[in-house]
Order: sequence, then C-alpha cells, then structure tokens
Amino acid sequence: MYTILMPVKSERSLEAADYVAALPNSTETVEVVVLSVFEEFEAADEAGVVRSADLYDEVDLPSEVTDVARALEDRGIDVTVRREHGDPVAEILRVAEEVDADTIAMAGQDRSPTGKVLFGSVIQSVLLESDRPVTVLRRE
Repeated sequence: MYTILMPVKSERSLEAADYVAALPNSTETVEVVVLSVFEEFEAADEAGVVRSADLYDEVDLPSEVTDVARALEDRGIDVTVRREHGDPVAEILRVAEEVDADTIAMAGQDRSPTGKVLFGSVIQSVLLESDRPVTVLRRE
C-alpha cells in the first residue's frame, strides 16, 4: 500500500482529497492518514491562564477533517483519522515517520509573502524539514 499523510486545517483540504482520489488505482493501492493537529498554546489574562492541553479533546474533530475523511471513504479509499496536540510541523513530521508515509499531501492557503514572514508557514517548514516527498496543492 502507498501511504499518504494528509494534514487537514481547512476546507481547502478537499482539493487534496480530489488529488488523492485521482491517483491511478487509488481504491486498491492507496491508504490515507488524515491528520488534525490541535496547536499547542498558552494564553493569560486577568482571569488566569488557559492552556491548549486543558481544551484538547482527541475525539472532537473539526468538520473539515470529517468532511475530507468522508470524501475519501465515499470514493473507496482506506482512511485512518488521527488527532494530535502540539506544534503542527513537529506533529506532521512525527506522524509521517510513525506511519511510514510515502508522501505528505497538503493544501496550501492563500497567504501573502508578508503573511508568511509574520505568521510562518507550516507548509514551508514541512517542505524544508521532511525527509519524504511533499505534494502541495495550490489554488489556480
């Protein structure tokens, strides 16, 4: 089986699902690990400190994740859904290693160069740090 890790953050990930479904013999030869990462954070104000670990629920999946998993399953593709907590880049790379993913497929978000500098880019970091092929799907 050809294993694809598909991190999901937005509804744009449905485009990545379309890409996977279009692969030759995808229903017989492809398995997809759909990954949702609940980003680690800590925030404080006069009311106290809120930590992401206090809010994290491994079974509470965003609708985008369930939509992508359903779209793949409806096309006959084997799907496993994972929910992790931590730094998105670190978790993507860790899970890719753990499941021995053949590739990572990600849908890019529309962001200006300034936005990428100010807020970073998970995709850019995954591209630079991964030891596996990464497919980035961009909107035309």
